[in-house]
Amino acid sequence: MQHPQDQLRAGHIPADLYRQIPPGTDVRRVVIVQEAPRSYTGPIVLTLVVVTGSVAVLLVLAFVVQVIAGAAVAVLSATGGLSYAINRTSKPRKGK
Repeated sequence: MQHPQDQLRAGHIPADLYRQIPPGTDVRRVVIVQEAPRSYTGPIVLTLVVVTGSVAVLLVLAFVVQVIAGAAVAVLSATGGLSYAINRTSKPRKGK
């Protein structure tokens, strides 16, 4: 038996627990209840779901903002309220 859990499964009572049993108690009828080990699966899955949901919400929000900005520029361009022109004329050289 390598671990204390193996001893408890085999019916052995550790010395510190044995001292707490009242005198005259039938040791064969003593039941030792062990607390289950903590499972980290739930918190890890919850964290992954929250992060994935947050990323999805941010992506949708960015897409909606982009569509709204594009629509606003299109409306303003069509109504003449906004114009954008690229002037590619070269500057005259001073040496000539």
